[in-house]
Amino acid sequence: MPPLSPSFPPSPATRDSVVAALRAAGCVFAEDEAELILATAGTPDELAVLVERRVAGLPLELVVGWAQFRGLRIAVEPGVFVPRRRTEFLVEQALAQVPGASVVVDLCCGSGAVGAALASSLGPVELHAADLDPAAVRCARRNVDGRVHQGDLFTALPRGLRGRIDILAANVPYVPTDEVSLLPAEARDHEPLTALDGGSDGLDVLRRVAAGAPDWLAPGGCVLVETSERQAAAALEAFTASGLTSRLAVSEELYATVVVGVLD
Repeated sequence: MPPLSPSFPPSPATRDSVVAALRAAGCVFAEDEAELILATAGTPDELAVLVERRVAGLPLELVVGWAQFRGLRIAVEPGVFVPRRRTEFLVEQALAQVPGASVVVDLCCGSGAVGAALASSLGPVELHAADLDPAAVRCARRNVDGRVHQGDLFTALPRGLRGRIDILAANVPYVPTDEVSLLPAEARDHEPLTALDGGSDGLDVLRRVAAGAPDWLAPGGCVLVETSERQAAAALEAFTASGLTSRLAVSEELYATVVVGVLD
């Protein structure tokens, strides 16, 4: 990603005032956030609006209109799940498992960040993305160089993909319903509930993906789903029960846990 430079030359006093406003609002990385906001604003009036939005609690990515994900600038919009850095680990595991993948599906795609990152690393691929939420579908179409479908999990996909998918990445919701209210306000107040709430134990959608994946994967293809450390054992059991050769991959650095299932 090329370095950002301000759209207008802010004075040191302006820069200091932005940092002070963000710090007062509780932004831990106020200096870094200020640089991004200053680089996004085209005029002093626009700068004031962006700072006001961030101070009011809007996630930084929605303030500036994009999120960085594996070196890509992913467009994000209000009402769409913001890609997390920890999900880069899921992409890494997919690439390691099937480095020569030619058919890739990003299920529960949100902004389409996972699919875009996989395609960026793999080169020319047949890429499909799908989400239930119309807002996510519109956003993903800005980021994905492939076909984006709207619908509920596998019902959204073209039938011609059955038995052909090399990488099926599904960043499913996995927060238990009773714990959604405990999430940080940035997620709880600004991201769609369907992208967060995974049902009573957080694994409702994961189990559906695990059950359906074998019919859609090519031989040697894999399905990957992010989950939490606490849910890992039950998630792994769901993958194994569907007939997949399954394993857990964990990144302590990114606090990421991914279930990988392979169709032998």
